[in-house]
Amino acid sequence: MNIRSFTSALRTPVALGYLALVAAVAGWVAVDTLLVTHADASFAGVWLFFVTAPTSLLFAAAPGALAWIGVPIGAVVQAALLGAAYRGLTGTRRLGTS
Repeated sequence: MNIRSFTSALRTPVALGYLALVAAVAGWVAVDTLLVTHADASFAGVWLFFVTAPTSLLFAAAPGALAWIGVPIGAVVQAALLGAAYRGLTGTRRLGTS
């Protein structure tokens, strides 16, 4: 997959919808973390790993804050794979190709 097909896959409706879902979950996690008081720990942050799994889970064992790098990497990789699958299943291609 070259860079043009990668960016083209990220611009499909399925990939954009998936990235919007990840952004919504990230917003929910941020609100829960910053604005909601809990008597105990909250598991809201785990949902970011769930929606970007399995790619993000490869980084889950990393020490400290390095584990959180897996969430954006997982989101982009999975969105590109979903976009490529969408293009392959629907037969749509980039403009200018035959």
